[in-house]
Amino acid sequence: MSLAVDDDRARDTLLADAEWGATFREIERIAGGRLVAAQRQERWRPAWFCELERDGKRFGVYYRGDRGVQDDGVETLRREMEVLRTLAANGIPVSHVYGFCETRPGIVMETSHGRANLATAESEDERRAVLDDYLDRLAEIHALDPRLFEKLGMPMPRTPEQRSLADLPRWESLYRRCKNQPEPVIELALGWLRENVPAHRERVSCLVGDSGQFLFERGRVTAILDVELATIGDPLADIGALLSRDLSEPLGDLSRGIARYRERTGDAFETRDVLYQAVRFAIFTPMATCWLCAAPPPGLNLVQYEAWNLVYGRVPLQLIAELEEVEIEPPELPAPRDHRYAVVLDALVRELAAPGGADAYRIDLARRIAEYAREIDRRGARLEEQDLDEAGALLGRRPQSWRGADAELERRAIAAGRAERPALLRLLVRRSLRREALLGPAIRELAGARAQVIRLPNPFVLEPRPRGAL
Repeated sequence: MSLAVDDDRARDTLLADAEWGATFREIERIAGGRLVAAQRQERWRPAWFCELERDGKRFGVYYRGDRGVQDDGVETLRREMEVLRTLAANGIPVSHVYGFCETRPGIVMETSHGRANLATAESEDERRAVLDDYLDRLAEIHALDPRLFEKLGMPMPRTPEQRSLADLPRWESLYRRCKNQPEPVIELALGWLRENVPAHRERVSCLVGDSGQFLFERGRVTAILDVELATIGDPLADIGALLSRDLSEPLGDLSRGIARYRERTGDAFETRDVLYQAVRFAIFTPMATCWLCAAPPPGLNLVQYEAWNLVYGRVPLQLIAELEEVEIEPPELPAPRDHRYAVVLDALVRELAAPGGADAYRIDLARRIAEYAREIDRRGARLEEQDLDEAGALLGRRPQSWRGADAELERRAIAAGRAERPALLRLLVRRSLRREALLGPAIRELAGARAQVIRLPNPFVLEPRPRGAL
């Protein structure tokens, strides 16, 4: 949706819009300008790029709305605004905040210059320079007194578990409240995280939460974005989270960048400390999406959520397997089934590939569902049979249905010790890969996604770990 204003009459019409008119008027008041144009950013949360005019000069404003999470979504958004202001006051490059909208809750901030996604860097040299600059900015944030952010309502961690798990209890609370079917992948990851808390990690800092989001230009970061998940915890949480961001927006050589961050901060951590936090952060996504995928509400971008649920569930299990030296063979996928009526879904996909005009986002969403349905039609039944066969080999008897398999696998995942974990890891990762295959071309930027292999030199002398610790 894109709206431009050519005269006062057209502007009056825009401001009278039943859904957004009051918010546009509030944006004018907060930013101190006259609305000239507005373009909606089509995504899973309401957002607008606005152009305003003041004293004959035009300037950009971005409205970032509440995404409607079943928790303290609006209050979290308010806290994000205060975090941005605190970071700006301490010299961190972030967008200037004008204020907070009350009509439709959201932050009103400047539109910062630069572009997102390091995959768009003009050269490998620029990608490397921007990654270094971003990690330098993270180091500056991690050096700030965490009490500045405790004053904003963030809990200060006091125990090894609180430091390492940070905001995981909040996400787990949402998951437990909304969970509507067995989730063996999530339960296995949660059990492993609690079993392997790195008690030797004592430092705490403000965390941006969902790290790796920024704008850049000419080899430098121009603005750090999206600190809605900011909290206090082990600063390695922000480093480990980069492995998740890298799955869809390649960041470059993370081993090199992380080693440089370690040298700059003097924080004597090892690869396994980073990977622990990578597991912790990645599993947040399936905890927040699994129940939506199981019972999708109207308008949900189902394929995108399925992709997040599957990929960000598989990756932490693969990282656990790497840490525990468990080899996993990828599954063999069956050939697509050929039948007389396969052309029907082919035709649907073709029709939905046509330009969509003002409804392009909704049409693209429908096309991705159609592509997903086509792959399920071609291979879904055979892949389900493979899943049940493997579950039967592990459980000692073949479950009669996928629901029965999931319930029993979840029970095993919750009770699993070190001896049982390798077989569960193999089965659950292979099952996830099969389910990802059904997404076909609709999975897009997450096709074949796999976490970078992190290898850090060990220049520091570290104290011995307790036996059995990660």
